[in-house]
This record gives sequence, C-alpha cells and structure tokens, in this order.
Amino acid sequence: MGWIKLLKACMMVLACVYLLLGTGWAAEEMRTVVDGRGEEVQVPMEIERVVAVSNGFIESVMFVLGEEDKLVGGRDCVQSIYNYSYPTVEGETYEYKDGMMPVTYMKPVWDFTVIATTQTAINYEALTALDPDVAIIRVTTTSMDDEMVQKTISMIEALGIPVVVLKSHTCFDKPDLSTISDEIRIIGNIFGKEEKAAELADYLESQTQMVFERTKDIPDSEKTTVLIFGASPKAREAGGTGLVMGTNTIDSYFVEDIVHAKNAFGEPGQPDISAEHLLALDPDVIVLTTWWGYHPPEELYTAPYYQNVAELSALRKHRVYALPWTPNYTGKRIEYPIDLMVIAKAAYPERFEDIKVHEWVLEFYQNVYGVDEETAIGLRSAQWLDWTVEEDF
Repeated sequence: MGWIKLLKACMMVLACVYLLLGTGWAAEEMRTVVDGRGEEVQVPMEIERVVAVSNGFIESVMFVLGEEDKLVGGRDCVQSIYNYSYPTVEGETYEYKDGMMPVTYMKPVWDFTVIATTQTAINYEALTALDPDVAIIRVTTTSMDDEMVQKTISMIEALGIPVVVLKSHTCFDKPDLSTISDEIRIIGNIFGKEEKAAELADYLESQTQMVFERTKDIPDSEKTTVLIFGASPKAREAGGTGLVMGTNTIDSYFVEDIVHAKNAFGEPGQPDISAEHLLALDPDVIVLTTWWGYHPPEELYTAPYYQNVAELSALRKHRVYALPWTPNYTGKRIEYPIDLMVIAKAAYPERFEDIKVHEWVLEFYQNVYGVDEETAIGLRSAQWLDWTVEEDF
C-alpha cells in the first residue's frame, strides 16, 4: 500500500503550496495590453517601475494619469531647459530663455536614470540595472521596420522585460490624429487607467473637431495658402533660407485636412529651400515651427538674414506666426491642439474671431493638466507663446 503513503505525501505538498500561494507567494497577476504592433504584451497588474523611450509624449501622458513617479529610466528630453537668441537689423539681440516642455515646468525634477539621449543609443546595462516592470517605446521613425527600432525592441525583450510599443503618426503612410489617441489609450491600459486616458484622448479630439467644423465648408477658391517653415540655421549654413514641411507631413495634414487651408509647398518631403524659392511660393501665411531652435515671428521681420525675403506677402501684411516651442521635434505630443489652433486662427482669423489664442491656451493647459490659472500662465511662457499676448492673438 506504498502508493497510499505517496498519495498522502503529494496531497500534503499540494496543501503547503496552496498555503504559500494564499500568503503572498502566488504568481504575479498580469494584464494583457495590445500595443501599437497589435502584439499582446503581458504586464504586471501593479506596475511600479517604468522605462520610457520617448520624445516626452509618454512622460506627458503618464503625468496626466498620475503615474509619472513610476518612471525610473528614460531619455533626457524632459530634463532639458533651452535658450534661444537671434540678432536684429538694429544690432540688438532677442533672447528667449527657459523654454521647456509643459511636464518639465510642472515637474522640474524628474528623478530617473537617463538611459539614452537624442544623440546616443540606449545604454542596455543601465536599463537592466533599473529592473523595470515594463518598457514603453514610442517609435517616431518613418517605419516600424527600421533596423534600429527592431534591434531595440529585440534587445529589451531578450532581457526579459515586457515591451509595449507605440506607433506614432510618423509610422503611417498618411498622418492621422486618431493614432495619437490610440497611443494614449494604450498607455492608459498599461496602468489600468483606461477611463482617464479616454477622457484625455476625447478632449484632444474635441478641440480638433471644433477647428474642423468651423472650416470644413471653405471652397477651394477661398482657401488660404499656409507655409509651415523652419527658420533653420543649418539650412542657412548650407546656402538655403529654411526648411519647409511637405504634403506627407503631419503639419501639412493639420493645414489641409483639419484647418482646410492649402499647403503652399505642394510636394512631399522636408527640404531646404532657397530665398528665391520662398519668394516664388509667396504664401498668404507663414507659420514657424521648431527646427534647430525655436523661431518667433519677430525673427522673420527683424533678423538681418531674412531681409532678402522682406517682399513676401506674409511679411508685408504681418501674417507670420509661431507654433509653441517643441524640443525634440519628432512626433507630435499631447499639446498638438495648440498647433492646430495657431494655424487655424492664422489662416482664418474671421472664423476664430471669438477665440483669443492666448486665453484659449490657458484653458487648454488647465483642462489637460488640471493646473490652476497661474500655472497655466507659466506654461504659456515656458512654451514661448507670450507673443500671442503681445499681439492679442
């Protein structure tokens, strides 16, 4: 009857295991997250340590969800503060100081380990030492098939770390703002904050829809031509005058599909152009974007190196505007409705006569980040949008 003794012994072992499981030795509960690749990724139900490879987007969403303190490793972008200056024809120097991301302003100290910068690859030894529960990667290249992207994902997965991949709008053939909402919802799923993430995505979409509805009936013959222009010093060093955003960029999608204006540069790409080419385009409106530094409207009016394009209609009619300071300009972040509103008001001031951008943006910061008005004013300055106040725009 030895088999009876063996059965009893097995039952005792099972009972012990059951007791151990009941006192905290149970396997960790997991949650399934479907990421931007369509992959099902198993992450812990209770996440405490996160590594983010991002341009600030992941950090911003985590801040809104109240999960920012769980970030133990990432890139240096949210720890950076920037200054910018340019000379004027009068011999003066315009200076812009302390430009930063909104999350940097609201959380000046991000106590995490920098595992990569805009100039360096991921330090996998440092990443491993952080022992994260999950790594979240936002892909901002033009393809998920990019060799470096695939290598990064494979390397982290080989370390036994769950990897949730977000596909930014840059990964798609045609830009679409719904992909940004998808990214927000995936991050919400990671932390079990689906409802709050949906609220954020819905609010951003509501601002987009408002712009769309106000401009959707404009006939082609009455559409304003808008040029999204980067006043890049690199372009000038190469003999050009700046860089333009072509028809396959999300900036052009903002202009043509949401604001219902016309991109003055009707070709794909992001090429440098000459002063002669810029004069030939002669757009109704010029909107300056971050490119090798922030560029305020005054730069085109007063910098000596732009006097050769002073005959541009947009300069003569004082229709040059600037998007908010966006360091690490690779993929839009949750402040993208500000870009839309600046472009829309610049293109069709009569349709947005009831909106003052300098006031609207304060409401935007308060609604998105839950801050008070004083903090919102500080955020407006941190994104170098004080020109909107000065011009009552």
